[in-house]
Amino acid sequence: QVQLVESGGGLVQAGGSLRLSCEASGMFFRINVMGWYRQAQGKQRELVAAIPSSGNPNYADSVKGRFTISRDSAKNTVYLQMSTLKPEDTAVYYCKANAVVSIPVSGGMDYWGKGTLVTVSS
Repeated sequence: QVQLVESGGGLVQAGGSLRLSCEASGMFFRINVMGWYRQAQGKQRELVAAIPSSGNPNYADSVKGRFTISRDSAKNTVYLQMSTLKPEDTAVYYCKANAVVSIPVSGGMDYWGKGTLVTVSS
């Protein structure tokens, strides 16, 4: 199994910044892509950013130029640096990782963290 624990959420003024962290733990052979999703009140969960093991990230259009995703494979940790935050960024942010936990398994399975709340005040 893989456990994901997010941290770094909180309350911030518009225009400010936060850095989210997500550390994976447990027993696994390999972690493939890691990413961040968010779910605002009354809306569906959406992809914010993802970064595969190759290190080539992709972003939602709404956060391009403001958010940066990075990864420390040695620490099994993914980060989301959020700058120039807007009230529209207010949401619960979830970490997701695709991991291979058994050799006979091709590809991997998705695992989710419990989320961390980011609130941006105007």
